[in-house]
Amino acid sequence: MEEDEAMRAMFPLSFGKKTKSTPNSASAAHTATRRVTTGPAMGSSSAAVGDGASQSAVSSRSKSWLTSLRNPNPSRGARSRDAGGGAEERDDEDERAGVGPEVGPPLPPGGDEEEEHDGARIGPPRPPPEEEEDGAMIGPPRPPPPPQEEEDDGEAMIGPPRPQRPSNLTDSESDDDSDREYVDLPDDAFKLPLSNEVVLKGHSRVVSALAIDHSGSRVLSGSYDYSVRMYDFQGMNSKLQSFRQLEPSEGHQVRSISWSPTSDRFLCVTGSAQAKIYDRDGLTLGEFIKGDMYIRDLKNTKGHISGLTCGEWNPKVKETILTSSEDGSLRIWDVSDFKSQKQVVKPKLSRPARIPVTSCAWDFEGKRIVGGIGDGSIQIWALKPGWGSRPDIHAEKAHQDDITGLKFSTDGQILLSRSMDGTLKVWDLRLMRSPIKVFEDLPNNYPQTNAAFSPDEQLILTGTSVEKDGASGGLLCFFSRKKLELESRVGISPQLSVVRCAWHPKLNQVFATVGDKKEGGTHILYDPTMSKRGALVCVGRAPRKTSVDDFQAEPVIHNPHALPLFRDQPSRKRQREKMLKDPIKSHKPELPVTGPGFGGRVGSTKGSLLTQYLLKQGGLIKETWMDEDPREAILKYADVAAKDPKFIAPAYEKTQPEAVFAKSDSDEEDE
Repeated sequence: MEEDEAMRAMFPLSFGKKTKSTPNSASAAHTATRRVTTGPAMGSSSAAVGDGASQSAVSSRSKSWLTSLRNPNPSRGARSRDAGGGAEERDDEDERAGVGPEVGPPLPPGGDEEEEHDGARIGPPRPPPEEEEDGAMIGPPRPPPPPQEEEDDGEAMIGPPRPQRPSNLTDSESDDDSDREYVDLPDDAFKLPLSNEVVLKGHSRVVSALAIDHSGSRVLSGSYDYSVRMYDFQGMNSKLQSFRQLEPSEGHQVRSISWSPTSDRFLCVTGSAQAKIYDRDGLTLGEFIKGDMYIRDLKNTKGHISGLTCGEWNPKVKETILTSSEDGSLRIWDVSDFKSQKQVVKPKLSRPARIPVTSCAWDFEGKRIVGGIGDGSIQIWALKPGWGSRPDIHAEKAHQDDITGLKFSTDGQILLSRSMDGTLKVWDLRLMRSPIKVFEDLPNNYPQTNAAFSPDEQLILTGTSVEKDGASGGLLCFFSRKKLELESRVGISPQLSVVRCAWHPKLNQVFATVGDKKEGGTHILYDPTMSKRGALVCVGRAPRKTSVDDFQAEPVIHNPHALPLFRDQPSRKRQREKMLKDPIKSHKPELPVTGPGFGGRVGSTKGSLLTQYLLKQGGLIKETWMDEDPREAILKYADVAAKDPKFIAPAYEKTQPEAVFAKSDSDEEDE
């Protein structure tokens, strides 16, 4: 025994004991990413109901239904309190706890025999009495009939409302097939996946472009910091870092990104005049040509001549894209030819000018294009044989400011337009004289703010910008397409504006880009019970732990006698001190000599230079030469030069004894 205890002391206390079971990492991650739904940003019709994963936004009708389920017969508590002391005390406790007196499923409505029972019933509800029974009933009881309300044509219903019968449709609704499908759907057929939230960070300014591929595996985000970041849900972990960063055009903001129909390429539109095409991994495939800015007619240029504003890939044809520009034109391009466009579209204007086209979009079938013009008009062209720049639909003065986003519905009958005048307008393409609904008080400060549909197109969503004096922050607003009213307002960020938004149909997740001048990000709203893949894949994936094999020691060579190539770079301080000591590099003037001379210089008493010293000693330098007249100084040597010539006269003594001077030309000049 003593040996066993001594051996046991050599091991830690936890050796050989069962470890505690750790909770599921995915559920813990979803708990950490749960949103806080309290606050003024949430609307009254979007309050979360339930706990845990059942927390989602429901309509007001669904909330009344849940309330009726929790307390189906509120008058029953008053009757049961008169029965006795014990039951009364229990009811009082139930009232304080917020729970009704019944335990179990609710009683069936319309039962008068419940008045005979004083206490609370425990167990499932008894079957309703049958007025006419021919024999004993065998099998489970029949479901209770729906209760009938007096003097009311409708039926009181518990639970979600049933779809309306075709006989209840009006004549106008029966004529319109598109409206019928939305009438048949119940009010709470849609639910917002807003219980959890994650943020894709990495940008230093507002995120102005967003694109999710059709499978929902990759997300692209473009920003005012001139970069595009690529995120892959299958390869990311809980850190949510991008796997690639691009800079399409140096010094130009990213304004739009669009995937091809097959998701193998994507279009990137920046503030430059040339759009670029990348493959799925971020490699450049080509860049469209730029037009000649000195040609006045835009139809004769091979490309855009000013900065681009928007661009979108054809949803059906994988070789066709559409771009709009500040030069006042829309152009349709063929991806296989980067040197010239297929078609140039010039909007219809009231007077000849170059008014920018601020936004553009394709319809669902890829047969029509729409453009938002800088004068506030919306123009639609149908792609048909022989079509030109004359629009098929022209809505003048649709907005008071620049149009930032346009979106067709799937059936091609509804058009959404978002503008910087703070409005979102819903248009019926069959009657474009006036919008069928105008949603106001939606501040918009960014020219890339868009509007989008939910996957079933029951809801319309758009973002709002932060105002200077406002306290609401950046919101994501949901509107009902059927009722044309506000359904929900979701607070995304208290200080950052919401620019782009999207609701992916396969993932059932809502994407919203936010940012300002200092930071930017992409918020992903999801619900673990309703959403699929996407953020659910990477949130619960922990980052890989660093192992011993990942350690790499940086080699350092210690060799004082190595070549200068391998020597350590000296510090800046030592280099500066060395340069100060060098008189040539430091440009230091020579100091005067004090004392005996050296290096060709003499002392300051006899002159600073050797030449000056020698001249002073030889008497060639006189201190009075500056006070003498130059003419007199020269003529005083005339007599000495005539008597004792030294330089010129001896040279011509033999060849020219007598000096011959040139004759004056004064006589010739006088003549």
